[in-house]
Amino acid sequence: MIKKLLGAAALTALMAVSAFAADDKPAIVFDIGGKFDKSFNESMFNGSEKFKTETGVAYGEFEIANEAQREQAIRNFADQGYSPIIAAGFAQAAALEKVAKEYPDLKFAIVDMVVDLPNVQSIVFKEHEGSYLVGIMAAMASKSGKVGFVGGMDIPLIRKFGCGYVQGVKAAKADATVFQNMTGDTGAAWNDPVKGGEITKSQMSQGADVIYAAAGATGLGVLQAAADGGALSIGVDANQNYLHPGKVLTSMLKRVDVAVYNVMKSGKDGSFKGGVQALGLAEDGVGYAMDDNNKPLVTPEMQAAVEKAKADIISGAVKVHDYTEDNKCPVE
Repeated sequence: MIKKLLGAAALTALMAVSAFAADDKPAIVFDIGGKFDKSFNESMFNGSEKFKTETGVAYGEFEIANEAQREQAIRNFADQGYSPIIAAGFAQAAALEKVAKEYPDLKFAIVDMVVDLPNVQSIVFKEHEGSYLVGIMAAMASKSGKVGFVGGMDIPLIRKFGCGYVQGVKAAKADATVFQNMTGDTGAAWNDPVKGGEITKSQMSQGADVIYAAAGATGLGVLQAAADGGALSIGVDANQNYLHPGKVLTSMLKRVDVAVYNVMKSGKDGSFKGGVQALGLAEDGVGYAMDDNNKPLVTPEMQAAVEKAKADIISGAVKVHDYTEDNKCPVE
């Protein structure tokens, strides 16, 4: 009970810091892992900062420390009149839906889940398409013919990343071996870099020399362990190539920064609309990162193969299976 009271007090105090007259100012509720996780949350933060820099409009923000704070934070912003209120991650869907129903005149948005309400914009991504591209690159970069995937929480969304990755690997090298491990089945799986490192070491001990992390802050441990162990890694969501220059093969970009910026901008200019947006390669919602940090690792042949696959997916010539359609992956 004491912990609950302290948690509520801390939430109230922190929210009070940003409790100024909202006047349709946007707000964002980051999920567990924090806004500086160098991955999903931080990408959302970057989109918010871009909006603030370009418009001069400040936004409300809160980083939750536990699951109970999700609804409290969203409701607190709604009480103050913030709009649109953006929730980071699928785990906030129930809380956002509940509050959005009670505040039909306010605008809300959620990333990675669909909430079917007229005042909610749901933004989902075709992560399987971007993961297919980095899978091709992984297979072509691998010298052992064995690559790995380390997911965060074991949910269909993360299986979607893994399935797309395997399809790309197999498309480039049919006899390649792909090791797949999830970090856990609770929210803690997003913020456990130590365990991420342990899983990576285990995969390397089996011969994996390229390992893709789709695990939030846990992925930082994957990238570190791969760099220390002489393997290449693949980052996720944001461009993580800079974290270990010359040792991160690429990063699967998921442009949540663009999505958040667009939501905030649409709220300001009056063009906000509820409904679902599904962003893939054709919409530039996912992709892969190239910069000076990984340029020496990517051969012209590798990039040509990835660009061809990208064009084929956009044209429809190649269909990447979405794990969440049937909770199955056609290749393993």
